[in-house]
Amino acid sequence: MPLHPAQRLLHQAAFLKSAQIVEQCPPDEGLEVAFAGRSNAGKSSAINRLTGQRSLARTSKTPGRTQLLNFFTLDEQRRLVDLPGYGYAKVDKAVRMQWQEHLDDYLARRECLTGLVLLMDIRHPLREFDQLMLEWSARSGMPLLILLTKADKLKFGAAKSALMQVTKTLKDHPAPLRVQLFSATSGQGCEQAWDQLAEWLRIEDDTPPVI
Repeated sequence: MPLHPAQRLLHQAAFLKSAQIVEQCPPDEGLEVAFAGRSNAGKSSAINRLTGQRSLARTSKTPGRTQLLNFFTLDEQRRLVDLPGYGYAKVDKAVRMQWQEHLDDYLARRECLTGLVLLMDIRHPLREFDQLMLEWSARSGMPLLILLTKADKLKFGAAKSALMQVTKTLKDHPAPLRVQLFSATSGQGCEQAWDQLAEWLRIEDDTPPVI
């Protein structure tokens, strides 16, 4: 079975650089999609699953270790960005506030950002950090793909019910958004996610793989 066009390109993902502030980011050109989520939402696992790489994004049993903006190159004009995770990070309030300022700065100033993937643990959706990201998306009009992660942890009926509830809650959100189930363990939802990433990154069927 042929690979999805986005899957084929994402398989070429490679670490580019880390940045603490916007001035340290790669040049603001091309197309960029960012991944955001609470520290325990399974963000790194989702990135690794979507790119077909086991350790592209760091995973840890200690949530909150990602404190920088981590950039991954797909080709000369396309990138993924792993944004800092929040929630269970055991750092003092001043450090957390600094992280938030840098994240806000990136989201407000990055012209090449075309879409935001917001990951929520399906068992604990729409927490405070999620609401902050939704509010920012509403203000900026930034398209959102919401992945309800760890869907394999729930039975089919319970997962569908959670999906319907989150979709209903966000039906009047002013920015374009999609909500779907996702499991990094089983691969559930990967095809839908690749479809959205292909749209945001303008990946066509004939987009050549990077050799």
